[in-house]
Amino acid sequence: MYELTVEVGFAAAHQLRGYKGKCENLHGHNWRVQINVLAERLNDIDIAIDFHDLRSIAGEIVAPLDHAFLNDVFPFTEKNPSSENIAKWIFDTLKKKINNDNLRVAAVTVWESETASASYYED
Repeated sequence: MYELTVEVGFAAAHQLRGYKGKCENLHGHNWRVQINVLAERLNDIDIAIDFHDLRSIAGEIVAPLDHAFLNDVFPFTEKNPSSENIAKWIFDTLKKKINNDNLRVAAVTVWESETASASYYED
């Protein structure tokens, strides 16, 4: 089994609805997204997926979030734009784009600061 990792980032503001504390107020982060994919085997040129291609797909997924107020971006109009929910949304969106008989998304980690992150993965 092979595991590959890429990172992309975006800057965005949000506020957590129903949160009692500072994060209920409008504030922003420079988010970092780490994506891990697994591959059973390598292709005919001995790679699982080109890092550039994987990073490009990830960049397309997070592009609507960049310089946005996340509370106005679906599905965060209905769900709180927490790091946990952002990680799951990116995971689910990426899964639809790249999962096949060889390649699958293993985990997505969303960092909202240098010291705080949330990850999503499926068993």
